[in-house]
Amino acid sequence: MKNVFATKWGIIIVGSIIGILASLLQFWGNPVNMGICVACFVRDITGALGLHRAAVVQYIRPEIIGFVLGSFVAAHAFREFRPRLGSAPIVRFILGVFAMIGALIFLGCPWRALLRLAGGDWNAVAGLLGLTAGIWVGTEFLKKGYSLGAAHNTYKAAGWVFPIIMAGIFLLMLFNPMIAGEAQSGVLFYSTAGPGSMHAPLFVSLIVGLSIGFLAQKSRFCTMGAIRDWILFKQNHLLNGIVSMAITAFVVNLLLGQFHPGFSGQPVAHTVHFWNFGGMVLAGLAFTLAGGCPGRQLFLSGEGDGDAAIFVIGMVVGAAFAHNFGLASSAKGVTAAGITATVIGLITCLLIGFTMREQI
Repeated sequence: MKNVFATKWGIIIVGSIIGILASLLQFWGNPVNMGICVACFVRDITGALGLHRAAVVQYIRPEIIGFVLGSFVAAHAFREFRPRLGSAPIVRFILGVFAMIGALIFLGCPWRALLRLAGGDWNAVAGLLGLTAGIWVGTEFLKKGYSLGAAHNTYKAAGWVFPIIMAGIFLLMLFNPMIAGEAQSGVLFYSTAGPGSMHAPLFVSLIVGLSIGFLAQKSRFCTMGAIRDWILFKQNHLLNGIVSMAITAFVVNLLLGQFHPGFSGQPVAHTVHFWNFGGMVLAGLAFTLAGGCPGRQLFLSGEGDGDAAIFVIGMVVGAAFAHNFGLASSAKGVTAAGITATVIGLITCLLIGFTMREQI
């Protein structure tokens, strides 16, 4: 049976649906210009589990859980569930750590960069340029034989592990629900102010996440892959998806009064353009070396890819480090520690790119 979601119009429709749902999630309660941000939402989950104590960014985001479980359902429904593992797991973990740090220097993943732009935040332009630059550097390594090794099939049960973890976290939330005005409920932490306190209704968020996870698994939607394919092969198939996402989000924002153009005063954003650019150079390079943007890594983990799951776990640890050690940016700008971490991350990723190349 033909996979209509993987056709030209299929990927455009999927991107449009994601853009519409992201803007609606913002309208329904998610943070402004952050209807969906994979990096930020993974960071919030990390905080809710107590792995960092930044009180304003702690909440179990059902969208992230839905991404994994929706992909899991789609993969099983269409017999595409393929439990597999590759090589260099510690490298994939490190790439996940630095990808998260880079994203939190900019204050958003590629998805949020597009959504910030669609909401009128012109600071996102520097981030998107940085993302493109980082991906371009990564593609140069790919041209010269960079590889972390081929994946091999593994036990079916191994592919179930990460989706089960996600389902377990959701159950943890159900058994430890948020209590109005309380910063902790049972074993979980909840923000009472700031971005973490802003969220759409729980099951609305979950259904949106499940829907996007299902559609993205079938369409292979990936922001990093879109730019990589355009640079390497001049193919615009995946690019059609992310462009349609940005356009539809912009239109919905206009209709809902959520478009507020400018540089200053943008929510959860800063105007230090050099490090908006630099943070996303690091993130884009790490995504390329790892083989997918953070959303794609979640979708892959849902279809049994253990390598992608390792990358996501690296993102969790990166989020914990970013907030426990003052690396993450804020509306006031970047920190000295964050700048140092970005430079270390760039050097690390470049060393990985130079040293892990097959002879071609």
